[in-house]
Amino acid sequence: MIVTFLGTGTSTGVPVVGCRCAICTSSEPRNKRLRQSVKIEANGKHFLIDTTPDLRTQLLRDPIPRLDFILFTHSHSDHIMGLDDIRPFNFRQRETIHAFASDHTAHAVRRAFSYIWADTQPGGGKPQLELHEVSAPFTHEGIDIVPIPVRHGEWTIFGYRIGPFAYITDTNGIPDESLALLEGVEVLALDGLRPAPPHPTHFTIDEAIAASRRVGAKQTYLIHLTHDIDHEPFNATLPDGVALAYDGLRLEFA
Repeated sequence: MIVTFLGTGTSTGVPVVGCRCAICTSSEPRNKRLRQSVKIEANGKHFLIDTTPDLRTQLLRDPIPRLDFILFTHSHSDHIMGLDDIRPFNFRQRETIHAFASDHTAHAVRRAFSYIWADTQPGGGKPQLELHEVSAPFTHEGIDIVPIPVRHGEWTIFGYRIGPFAYITDTNGIPDESLALLEGVEVLALDGLRPAPPHPTHFTIDEAIAASRRVGAKQTYLIHLTHDIDHEPFNATLPDGVALAYDGLRLEFA
């Protein structure tokens, strides 16, 4: 299995539009963060977790030969609004693409992209997507997928576990029952928005480190990062087993 981080930034991305801070004007490539998502190759299949507004840019930089399915974590715009950019895969593959989400997220996606399912004239103007509601572990295309319910403020959203890798973005709390689903995970990607101040819907860096210790993964990569974080000097301050992710980071699993 190969996991590639397509974006590691928060909802604004980094640089932030109009900001002239030291991070937003930095020439360090790892300080440039598109919106948060990953692509995964496993068992010869290629899939995405979330479709960010930067999806076209991300897949031009880190292409995939086909798109077999999509996992949605939740329905905030920075995680779904690139959905229309899956159309070229429909054109080439000549088939509907499957996607999976919680019932709440699926309802929001259907509302935001109602034209996909509307009875309109034929043509190439809309994605061909079959959206499935899930609430428990399932298998698709021979890949075992475990939804991980986590708190995002007052919402419950999904992280996902695929074998030794778990991906949890946009969270400020992992319930005990979800910790059990993460037992034995080797590599964890986890929301760590910024050092301070506390946030009502996201972990700070210290909170993320504490949560990662509860999970017990051998390696944790912090994601959904703001422009408060200068990659190289900040990464050097993190404890063993914890590091900042960056756009283009590639992880390979046996």
